[in-house]
Order: sequence, then structure tokens, then C-alpha cells
Amino acid sequence: MNVLVVNAGSSSLKYQLFDTEKNLVKAKGVCERIGIDGKIVHKSADKEAYVAELPMPNHSVATSILVKTLTDPVYGCVSSMKEIEAVGHRIVHGGPYFSKSVLVDDEVISKLELCRDLAPLHTGPHLMGIHGCLEAMPGVPQVLVFDTAFHQTMPEEAYIYPVSYDMYEKYHVRRYGFHGTSHRYVSGEMIKLLDKPAEETRIITCHLGNGSSITAVKGGRVIDTSMGFTPLDGVTMGTRCGSIDPAIVPFIMEKEGYTPAQMNEYLNKKCGFLGVSGISSDCRDICEAMNKGDRRSSLALRLLCYEIKKYIGSYAAAMGGLDAIVFTAGIGENTPIVREMATDGLEFLGIKLDKDANNNVKRPITTTCLSAPDSKVKIYLIPTNEELVIANDTAEIVSAMKKA
Repeated sequence: MNVLVVNAGSSSLKYQLFDTEKNLVKAKGVCERIGIDGKIVHKSADKEAYVAELPMPNHSVATSILVKTLTDPVYGCVSSMKEIEAVGHRIVHGGPYFSKSVLVDDEVISKLELCRDLAPLHTGPHLMGIHGCLEAMPGVPQVLVFDTAFHQTMPEEAYIYPVSYDMYEKYHVRRYGFHGTSHRYVSGEMIKLLDKPAEETRIITCHLGNGSSITAVKGGRVIDTSMGFTPLDGVTMGTRCGSIDPAIVPFIMEKEGYTPAQMNEYLNKKCGFLGVSGISSDCRDICEAMNKGDRRSSLALRLLCYEIKKYIGSYAAAMGGLDAIVFTAGIGENTPIVREMATDGLEFLGIKLDKDANNNVKRPITTTCLSAPDSKVKIYLIPTNEELVIANDTAEIVSAMKKA
């Protein structure tokens, strides 16, 4: 089945076209600067890349342009829109309403609207992307795949916050977790590599990028994860603070005279690597500055790795042991020093990194064992593939719909 996977941002529309039967990416690209001017960067397999500046006043127009590009005789990969059999959308927050991927209908869209307060930076763009695809491809089945869904197996004691219970009942204040499609993919791949029944496995997955989260997966089911009510929680990130003493929020607001909106902006966009280093939100810049002796950049990186180490220890305790640690996403896949610092000193848990293997990962990156031969816990680098998860979920749901 040809499935178009869409990830809509406020001014962008990333996409990949999958042939799910052959497990093949036929094309990928991004529509940028939507609502400003417009630009598409597109690449079909075995064809020259296509880059063009085109007016994109909204997501509907952007979707029409990407479909036209996919069917272009020179740069495209399908002969007509009829070959695009389904669309899968990445959705960041499903709130309490969605515990699995679903086919789009009016009721589903209405429930997604209720998630605006839970993820105001993401839900609006997602809805624009959905409506854009519905307008540009009428009659084509659309499926929503939620970052939060994989984490719905957490036990109550892991997802409830110790605020008054009425806040949970009225406003759904609880831990949700994010990057679910990534954690689901790499934990599934790791289960295949372990020589034991899936239900007996205990895995910690570290999705480390500009946004980062760490998840404990026991028997293939999430029992805890570092991100919480929003993607602001957990470890230090590019511009996000991660977990902090909640009293810091009113303290800074009072001292600086911030409104709630300004404080939210500060915590999400001016903290993390950027805030601590004062240099950059990008881990590559942080590592370069650290290697040149910059103290605050070194502090930012050590802070992240220290937090990762604490999560590994606590999740190993929560699961009653540990079989494997997986590193994935931009930082997890490309930054050996983070993997080394995050696992250093954990030999007492049976975790021992092979430093030579860690520092000499071959390109292009594929699934790679990084643990020493005598390590009791396996350490793996597994490139994530969230788009494949979305494509496969979409194909499965649409195929079942057609059979019904």
C-alpha cells in the first residue's frame, strides 16, 4: 500500500511516501514557510532533488503542491493521486481520548480539538495538516497515530501527579509521555535482538534529540517515561528546561514580571542547552565549544548525561532489573560522548560500554551493538523510524476498513 506520512508543524509540512508492502520510502520532502511565502524541498528515490519557491498561504495549498510534486513526471514517483491509498498523520498529543491509532472521522476531529489546551503548540498545526489533506485528497482514508498512545500502559502510580485529584478529573492533569512511535519502534527492534521471550524483557529506550525522553519498557509495555503532562518535562533539552522545582516558576515570574505566556515561552525556548551554555541549543555546537574549553557548554552536556544516568538507575529499579539500553534520535545516534558519559560508572548494574565500538560507529548508521562482551546489559544504537511505524499503522487500519 502507498501511504503518505505527514508531520504538520505551524509553518511546515514534512512528508514521506511509503510502499508498505516493500518497506520502501518512495519519496520524502518538506513544505516550508507555509503562511509566509512557501518553499518545497522534495526527493524521490533515484531521481534528482526538486527545490522550488511557491506560494503556500495555508496547509491545504501546501498539501496540493506536495501531491502535485509526487505525481510530477520528472520529479515524482507515482503517476496519479489514485496511487496514494492512505494518509497517516503524526499527532503529538492524544490526551485521555486516544490510546491507539484511529481512522479520521468527524468525531475523532472533535476529540482532537479538545487536545488544543494540552498541546497548544502542536495540535493546531496537526489539525491544519489534517484539514489540508482532506481538502487536497477527498475520499482518501486518513489515520492519526499518536505520540502518547504507546505510553497508555503506564500504571496509575506512574502517571498520576500528586496534585489534588480534582485537577486530574477536571483537566486531565497526568503524565502522558511523548516520542511514543520512536520508543515503540526501537524497543520492538531491541526485543528481537534479546534471546528471551518478549514478555520477560526489560528495556530502557533513550530518545535523545532537540527534544528528549527516556522510557522504561517491561515486557513490551511502557511502565514509566520521563516526559509528562507536556513535552517540557524530563531531561534537559535543546531549549526546554526539563524537570525543575515547580516553585521556580512563580519565583521567576514574580522577579521578572513575566505573564504565564511569557513564562511558558521562557521554559520552552530559552532554557536547556541554550540557557545553560549561552551559546546554542544544538548539541553539535555544545560539543565543539566544550572541546575548546568552554565551561558552560561542558556543564550543559554533563547535566544532560547526569540526568540520563539517574533515569537509567531509577528505571532499572522500577523494572526489577535491566536487559538492554537503546540510544536513538539525533543526539543518541550521533554523539558518542553522550552515550559514554551517560553510562560511565554504571558497571555495578552490569552496564559496560565498549568505548572502541562506541567511538567508531560506521556510516550510514545501522543497528549497532555498543556493549562490551562482558557487559550483562546490552547497549545498542538503533536508528529510529517513526515514519515507518505511522505508515504500518495506517496500512493496517485502512486494510481492515476495506475488508469490513
